[in-house]
Amino acid sequence: MVQGSVWMTAGSIFSRILGAVYIIPWVTWLGAYSDQANALFSKGYNIYSLFLMAATAGIPAAVSKLVSHYNELNEYGVGRRLYKHGMLVSAFTGLISAMILFFGAPLLANGDANVVPVLRSLAVAVLVIPGMSLSRGLFQGYHQMAPSAISQFNEQLFRVIYMLASTYVIMKIMHGSWKTAVVHSTFAAFIGAIGGIIILGYYWLKNRKQMNDLRDNSNDELVISSWTLIKDIIIQAIPFVIVSSGTIIFQLIDQYTFFDAMQRVGSYSMWQLNQLWALFSFNANKLIMIVISLASAMSEAVIPLLSAARARKDNRDIRNQISNALMLFYFVMIPAALGLAAVSTPIYTVFYRYSASGSTILEISAYVAIFMGLFTIVAAIMQGVSENIKTLKMLGIGLLVKLVLQYPMIFMFKTIGPLLSTGVGMAVTSYLIIHSLNNEFHIPFRKMFKTINQILLYSIITYAVAKLIVTLLYFVIDPSGRVTAALVLIPAVAGGGLVYVYLVLKSRLAQMLLGPRMDSLRIKLHIK
Repeated sequence: MVQGSVWMTAGSIFSRILGAVYIIPWVTWLGAYSDQANALFSKGYNIYSLFLMAATAGIPAAVSKLVSHYNELNEYGVGRRLYKHGMLVSAFTGLISAMILFFGAPLLANGDANVVPVLRSLAVAVLVIPGMSLSRGLFQGYHQMAPSAISQFNEQLFRVIYMLASTYVIMKIMHGSWKTAVVHSTFAAFIGAIGGIIILGYYWLKNRKQMNDLRDNSNDELVISSWTLIKDIIIQAIPFVIVSSGTIIFQLIDQYTFFDAMQRVGSYSMWQLNQLWALFSFNANKLIMIVISLASAMSEAVIPLLSAARARKDNRDIRNQISNALMLFYFVMIPAALGLAAVSTPIYTVFYRYSASGSTILEISAYVAIFMGLFTIVAAIMQGVSENIKTLKMLGIGLLVKLVLQYPMIFMFKTIGPLLSTGVGMAVTSYLIIHSLNNEFHIPFRKMFKTINQILLYSIITYAVAKLIVTLLYFVIDPSGRVTAALVLIPAVAGGGLVYVYLVLKSRLAQMLLGPRMDSLRIKLHIK
């Protein structure tokens, strides 16, 4: 699981970092329209993300799980047939979703005419991404995480290159409209998909002989009709798509309630509301998604492993995989989230501009990210052990909590209200899932508490060190400049990060969670 998580985490993290770093020149070239552009981008992408989930229909994760299940039984031929039938289903769902997104854009835009061309530019990506995602699911079913990780990074690379090139040409050379720049920036999703497909095609050619040999030497004892395979894919996929869309559904609740609620709170113009919307839905979200991608990457690695253990009916292995997944999540996610909160002011300034409200929203978003990441991984665990219906019910309860709290939270806390209601809703769902897993598999929480407390203590120390460095440097450095903010950010991140690394190596916590190779690192760093 650690090896799989390393690949998926690396691919996801580098993709997210690349997807955040482009913001610096993008915002600079858009100038005074940057917040309006961010708000428009966010509105379009939230809706597109839901349609993309519908188009992929959870099929990649479902195929990954089913392929792993049949491979464990030495029925590689069934897995390959699953992939072929999954491609047919993906082509159909992609076409339907793209048509609805394109022709239904005026209705989905919720009265904002600027959103319509953005949604239509994204419709073409919905056609091709499902097939690409399905191919990633096939490789993951064979426990090959490298193709998925590298294609994910290449997808982001192609996307960012097109985004920046088109925005520069439109804004700096042609002196065009910021709205046109946003439309081309969202169309970049299709260009990125082409980059991801190229890498997957390379790995398919590279591994085709080995995969064909496994298929040819299968037991071939299972006789399953094509219709049964398609039905299995759909049955597995529907819960995946709903659960995988959990975070997006929370964001769409914000998108369709925030503007109405804020207009009830005070007299805001649409320009002002778009600026406030951009602060948490795009600006902060871009940065916290780097942290959340840690959990997403680990969840993708754990599903096929749990599915294989379930196929063997090995509850002991399932229990170990669950506890390992949770511990690895805590080990990475908590210090990353608290570290981001500690450096919220300089990092927000570097990526956007100096803004006290923007920095505060980013700090709160970092705390909420812990619960969002926890939901991602525990939901993946539940799906890995085939508890799909329970997961849907628990997600439904969390969404109900979000809906009940949404308006009161906005009335009381205004712009940070949606973040707080999301945090509570995610926390409720995560608690219910963990409670259910514990009832079925008896997770050894008592043994885990000491380690969890260590991680929490070291994370708080890391937060304190980074926050202290930021505070001290801001006494002598002007916080409003992007360059000076970078001069604060670098030592704060380095100082906090080194403290955490020292503590986890000194206490042997890293060795326990990541394996004996950490001992060699400890020795090289002369930590006794």
